[in-house]
Amino acid sequence: MDFPGYFKDHIMPDKIHMINLCFMVEQMEKKFGGTAGNIAYALAKLNENPLILATLGSDHQNYLDWLKRVGLSRDGVKIIEKEFTATAFIVTDRTDNQITIFNPGAMRYPSDFNNFDHITSEQSLGIVSPGDLGDMAKYPRIFKERGIRYIFDPGQSIPALSDDIIRKGIKGALILIVNDYELQLIIDRIKLELPGLLKLCEYVIVTKGEDGSIIHKGSGKAEIPAGKVKNLIDPTGAGDAYRGGLIKGLIEGRDVREAAGWGTVCASYSVQSYGTQEYQFSRQEFDKTLSEYLTSLKTIGPT
Repeated sequence: MDFPGYFKDHIMPDKIHMINLCFMVEQMEKKFGGTAGNIAYALAKLNENPLILATLGSDHQNYLDWLKRVGLSRDGVKIIEKEFTATAFIVTDRTDNQITIFNPGAMRYPSDFNNFDHITSEQSLGIVSPGDLGDMAKYPRIFKERGIRYIFDPGQSIPALSDDIIRKGIKGALILIVNDYELQLIIDRIKLELPGLLKLCEYVIVTKGEDGSIIHKGSGKAEIPAGKVKNLIDPTGAGDAYRGGLIKGLIEGRDVREAAGWGTVCASYSVQSYGTQEYQFSRQEFDKTLSEYLTSLKTIGPT
């Protein structure tokens, strides 16, 4: 929702003990989102059909129809009829200040997926992103038991996760992926600096928005620049698009540095659309952009 004024004009500092505000918005747009849906959407654009392990509420039909329309399976999606689907209500004023209200709804419940018998460790790659806290503790354990490589992506759930769950999620992961703020949160929480984290997992990828990303492995690092963007519209969801592209690159057998290039290019498309599952590209167009980007990446060389 877009508010045509300024929040600051309606908040009186001497009255904050009794706030009663109403913001009349110019328009409201409803967009599909959520980390599972956003990452899966990116993978669908890259001709993959991932298994989504997440929940929807009683208002599920539109989302299920959308998943079908973009070619995604609902086999791992659990419906919680007594709740609404997790929803964020975001109001933005003229200076891009935001007020957000988040109702976790169905996300309060685990997805309860246990049918891993047909999933082979050699051909599979998992990602554990913000969602139900029980799922975020459960799936790393299952992936490790079954020898499935996985990415641990705790994101905005870090404050709600216990130190033990954070440490166990990182330990044995192929990749820990965070932004620089989240990295510091983890360091503060489990009392391990970056070298210590790299003893728990193989790689740490730190995303830095318009400054690209950095891949850490052992004592070395590789800086991955952001992709070229003709028309920046909305950065929301770019991180999830990056993760989708990264996963696709890894599935294709690329090394982590090149796979991060896939993620970077996917994110560059995402930020040029309003909403997290709105961007479009043909595979031919993506491959052309990717080829150009990876060529420029080779000229930079490893650091």
